[in-house]
Amino acid sequence: MKLARCASVVVWFAVGAACAGTAGAADIQKGVPIREANIYISPDSSAQRLGVIPRGRETNIIEPSPGWLRVFVTNGQGTDVSGWIQDKGIVRANTPNGDKILFGEAVDSEMEAQKRHGRKGADVDAGRLYMRITEYFPNSPLAGEALYRAADIRWQLDSVDVWTRPSAHEQDPMMRPKIDEELMKQVKKKYPGTKWADLADYAMIDNKICGEWKAESKCPEKEADIYTKYAEEHPKSPKAAEALYNAAWRQAALIDIYRTEGDAGRSGGAKSKASALAQRIVSAYPESDYATRAQRLVFMIEQGMPAYGSPSD
Repeated sequence: MKLARCASVVVWFAVGAACAGTAGAADIQKGVPIREANIYISPDSSAQRLGVIPRGRETNIIEPSPGWLRVFVTNGQGTDVSGWIQDKGIVRANTPNGDKILFGEAVDSEMEAQKRHGRKGADVDAGRLYMRITEYFPNSPLAGEALYRAADIRWQLDSVDVWTRPSAHEQDPMMRPKIDEELMKQVKKKYPGTKWADLADYAMIDNKICGEWKAESKCPEKEADIYTKYAEEHPKSPKAAEALYNAAWRQAALIDIYRTEGDAGRSGGAKSKASALAQRIVSAYPESDYATRAQRLVFMIEQGMPAYGSPSD
């Protein structure tokens, strides 16, 4: 899902520290609020409010009281807060269906982030909630998807930053900052051979592609090879058809790029490769939207229409 950008990415994965001198580590439970929780100086909603615990923030529960919890929270920016919150909406590791509850709240936050005037920081909330699933419920059937979704949200937010910098226009991908791959690599390590690992591999292609081609052949050549290799190594990936289409489109673009470089032979070769890749999509992934897009691409190639640059003669 495409999400609105939030500047507070740095607060995603903060983990609450133990409250030294207040309770032993063995006495402290941990919980995750699925709604913002006001934290008060005493167990009374009319007492002084010390702050707000956001959705998905890990919360250390030091002492329960009827209807209230004394908690200790690290906000991710070096500031610790201790106080009281109402005992509502807190998911613990022993909460029945806790993984599903957190997942549902995370999905809801993702949907909120897509709204034009959605809740500020909903994308970051979703990322935190998905991460909590992998930590609190590592054996959940939702854990792999949750980790990938957390990684994908982080990837999208970081991508906005990377691709809006002046260096994004450079041909060489080494000339721009890399999108942080740490979480995507965690997905591959923890869930090898799954579609989530396949999706993580596909996302990381972003760090390998050029900024701008500048009408030269070296970038589309390299990228076509990258996408073709991905499809060959991940034939069952949800992104396999898309990868093949990206490769086919780049070969189609090379038809005219090679021609402008005065290489008619390679232009003809690119035409054959583009058509073959497109037909492969139609055969292997007939129900995919990329199958119809591939047929359109073949038609354009046969009509001598350029896939790259100005569509005019």
